[in-house]
Amino acid sequence: MEAYLDNAATTRVSPAVMEKMNQVFLTDFGNPSSMHKKGMEAELYIREAKKQIADCLKCEPSEIIFTSGGTESNNMALIGTALANKRTGNHIITTRIEHASVYQPLLFLEELGFRVTFAPVDEAGRVKVDELVESVGDDTILVSVMYVNNEIGSIEPVAEIAKKIKEKNPKVLFHVDAIQAFGKMKIQPGREGIDLLSVSGHKIHGPKGSGFLYVKNKTKIRPILHGGGQEKGMRSGTENVPAIAGLGQAARDMYASLEANRKHLFELKELLAERFSRLEGVTLNGIPEEGISATAPHVLSASFHGIRSEVLLHALEEKGVYVSSGSACSSNHPDISGTLVAIGVKKELLDATLRFSFSVTTTKEEVEYAADCVEELLPQLRRFFRK
Repeated sequence: MEAYLDNAATTRVSPAVMEKMNQVFLTDFGNPSSMHKKGMEAELYIREAKKQIADCLKCEPSEIIFTSGGTESNNMALIGTALANKRTGNHIITTRIEHASVYQPLLFLEELGFRVTFAPVDEAGRVKVDELVESVGDDTILVSVMYVNNEIGSIEPVAEIAKKIKEKNPKVLFHVDAIQAFGKMKIQPGREGIDLLSVSGHKIHGPKGSGFLYVKNKTKIRPILHGGGQEKGMRSGTENVPAIAGLGQAARDMYASLEANRKHLFELKELLAERFSRLEGVTLNGIPEEGISATAPHVLSASFHGIRSEVLLHALEEKGVYVSSGSACSSNHPDISGTLVAIGVKKELLDATLRFSFSVTTTKEEVEYAADCVEELLPQLRRFFRK
């Protein structure tokens, strides 16, 4: 049996998405910038996808800019708004648990002379809002906070943050990395005070290489790619129409069954958490006092005392269970997780933590099988390492 529990890294493309993309690849393959019929057919797919996504977010289609994925969306949001607003100020605020595609662009902006403040989080991975707001000054131009943490599944109070930072400085722009939240939570940027919002397609059963950035109308932002002027000049380059069409289909499908999907995901998460709670030397990370229901439904982080995460990961792999030792974008690097450090995980557990993540196609049988494998392997591996 196989159990793929690494859906926060990527998901399987859905049959409906594949069918839509094949239609574009094989039949409606024109360049959307072309003025003939084939080009206009391709352009219709882009318009349809924008409408599908806008319906999910309750926003205007004109506020959607298609990108190659979450990393480009985050880079565009951060670098584009920083450069466009540098005459207003040079201060940016974020948290200590952001994804590398936020953290690294901010380090780049520091090299350009911008000042970055990293707000702390509590033991459940939730930003300390009062401390973040206290950092807002007259020169603050941008605040960037992820909606759902990709390693531990903590949910940030984005609406509260938006309200408080804009009360202190109405000119501040608010960016939200929603790559792990979109498709799993109801998100309405207009109601939540979000100016920019990043999303990736392959986390929601869409294709890799697809994503978008929501940019609230009249937000001051500069493009970071220049060329043919596609996407209203904000994202030059021939549009990846198959991926865009697939992304729109995936978004529509996820939100058409949002509540049923969330219920299913929470059942899987609660099942695995309950199985782990029976085992000696297993600690769950990022669970607040309110319980699992106050976290994202699809991500569970667990630390296994006395076993290196890489060893357990590969032992599970041999049994057909696929999990992650952290963010897939940084798993090839040996650096300790900044998220785990920020939430105060004990030093001896920093390299003993795995992430289990689910999708709408994950079954209870797969979760039970994964739990059985962990239960079987823990005593074996611990005996080996004690020697």
